[in-house]
Amino acid sequence: MHPWIAVPRRSFSLRAWSPAPSRPSCCLGRLRRRRHSPIPWSTSPSSARGRRRTSRTCASWGPKAGRWRPPWRWMAPPSATCSCARGDDVSPGDARPRATVGAGRRLRASRVLGLCAAFLGLTLVAFAFAVRFGEQPISLMAALGDAGSSDAVIFWSLRLPRALLGVIVGAGLAASGATLQGLLRNPLADPFVLGVSGGAALGATLALALGLATVGQVAPGLAGGLERLSGPALLAFLGAGASVFFVLAASRGHAARAPYAALLTGVVFNAFASAAITLVKTLSAPDRLGEILYWLAGTLGYERGATLGLAALLQGGALAVMLALSGQLNLMTLGDEDAQTLGVPVARTRRLLLLATSASVAGAVALTGLIGFVGLIVPHLLRLAFGPDQRLLIPLSALGGAAFLVLADLLARLSFAFFGAEPPVGVITAMLGGPLFIGLLSRRGSPGTQA
Repeated sequence: MHPWIAVPRRSFSLRAWSPAPSRPSCCLGRLRRRRHSPIPWSTSPSSARGRRRTSRTCASWGPKAGRWRPPWRWMAPPSATCSCARGDDVSPGDARPRATVGAGRRLRASRVLGLCAAFLGLTLVAFAFAVRFGEQPISLMAALGDAGSSDAVIFWSLRLPRALLGVIVGAGLAASGATLQGLLRNPLADPFVLGVSGGAALGATLALALGLATVGQVAPGLAGGLERLSGPALLAFLGAGASVFFVLAASRGHAARAPYAALLTGVVFNAFASAAITLVKTLSAPDRLGEILYWLAGTLGYERGATLGLAALLQGGALAVMLALSGQLNLMTLGDEDAQTLGVPVARTRRLLLLATSASVAGAVALTGLIGFVGLIVPHLLRLAFGPDQRLLIPLSALGGAAFLVLADLLARLSFAFFGAEPPVGVITAMLGGPLFIGLLSRRGSPGTQA
């Protein structure tokens, strides 16, 4: 259209504009139209002599004077309902998987350190509440100042070991859940999806059914205090390790479909382990059945310092591997072929991440039993709040999972006054995480809501 041709006022619209090929149409946003903004060109009574009228959308000087230019300054940022802002798939030409939206952006160290410091403060607050309150509240000043007081005995013997165990196990489960959700490209993946929980539960159930309280009952005379190790914990760890190697061996021949093969193998192994556990419970003595059910529900015990130290070393090493490979995990969410093209050793990275997450989950399950929803709901909430970048999601999930499990254990101890007995912490996490996860799914499925 020639700029001298008369155009009726208010008839010009930018909706007919086709967006740039490199940018989705939904990302152009909506125009902030001014009430009295002039159209780019017109012959109105104010320009009766046919003079060309310029506005803020026209160049006012130079060889392009009077020519229309797109008012990009009037463009609004993508709205909350925009499919790209939500992470949904957009047009086929510029679509990316939901898990990769925002993952390639440059991550500033100040943002990572600031968020980690904030979540660390939240974890410390939850830890302080856990050691302060319970069935009998104590004074931290008296516990730390007078070693012979009853508050000091409760603090050092009961509250502190249990809170430390909650921090270690919660951090491991949440970080493993975040890693597996990205590795398997499945938002419903949790730490127990690879069959680790089934193998650990089967080993612990066998130990409890046979009455193996310590390792010394099976192999007496072990040096270094090994005979005092918990029998159920040791057999649970061995069962989890055996299940991991079985799943990895079964999915090894499926290079292109390794994540799905590992997922299906883990589901099948969990079903087999569940049937075996049911058989053991049926054949167990009545006095052993209560211990088996309580362990399977998940509970935080009072572990000694050596056990807590070994658990902390195991979880710390596994978390270090996850953090070191988090950048490569971001690229693997694009697909194996694209990640291989970008220089990522896909098979090696997947194998290391599976071993790290399995070792973390095995150590957690061996000490506390099956505590669900920590590795599922915490990564989901943090992914919705801070994005899918694994370099930020994994450390925040570790800190958030620690705070979540410590607070859930505090709620379990406080409920003793109402029920007359302390429910397992796995029951509390299921009662908190189940409705919350269903609410998230219904919110994501409703129209006009942000994912």
